[in-house]
Amino acid sequence: MTQPDRFAALFERLALHHEGAFVPFVNLCDPTPELSARVLESLITGGADALELGIPFSDPCADGPVIEASAGRALAAGSTTAKCLALVKGVREKHPDLPISLMLYVNLTVAPGLENFLRAAKAAGADAVLIPDVPIAMRELEPEWDEAARAAGLHLIALAPPNASEALLGKVAKRSTGYVYLLSRVGITGTDRAAGTPSVKEIETLRAAGAAPLLLGFGISRPEHVRAAIKAGASGAIAGSAVTKLIEANLGDPKRMEEALTAFTAEMKAATRA
Repeated sequence: MTQPDRFAALFERLALHHEGAFVPFVNLCDPTPELSARVLESLITGGADALELGIPFSDPCADGPVIEASAGRALAAGSTTAKCLALVKGVREKHPDLPISLMLYVNLTVAPGLENFLRAAKAAGADAVLIPDVPIAMRELEPEWDEAARAAGLHLIALAPPNASEALLGKVAKRSTGYVYLLSRVGITGTDRAAGTPSVKEIETLRAAGAAPLLLGFGISRPEHVRAAIKAGASGAIAGSAVTKLIEANLGDPKRMEEALTAFTAEMKAATRA
């Protein structure tokens, strides 16, 4: 039986309702594996259209200080890839139609073996994998990355950098499935610098080349950032550091943490309907 493409179904449904997608990012097992399950449910309760979930790593080169600290908390609490995938499995069992993307660094796929990791991720219920230190140029030189993802039935998410050449955007589009992570600006994640807005030309180039739906990330922290992303032509937005700050601010009060996460997600989701 053919597996459902949850991301395709999501974007089709949102387009029918003239909505964009809001996708929160959090690191799995932050602040602990037990509380992480409650964090995920809080985001879903708030109306998250999909989840992008990080597997904590000790040297997160694309992440700013907020998400780096989150990974540190999770690792200190005993995070492992197996525990993270168990959390994903728990979400999948409760929410069979929710799209789930995993974000992790290449070391975490190499250690168990790429094919082994991808099979385990698929078995847990993931739909997509984003590996920021496997760029398009690397995928061109080493097609086994795309081949392994296809064999596992997973989308391998492509990153589109800001101010990219038309040629590079064409390569991104060619290798994009699920969605494209469209970077709003150069640098690392964080809310210390506001999201930029990609040029309409960049979005038009990706779409003309047949790219998967575009989700804008980096610096997304307020409803107006979501509205601007959609107005520019993106299919939605991803927020990570802003969500993670709410976890950090409420470490001593899990109930308040859940309430804050649900309220923030609801506010950001509402902006996709404006």
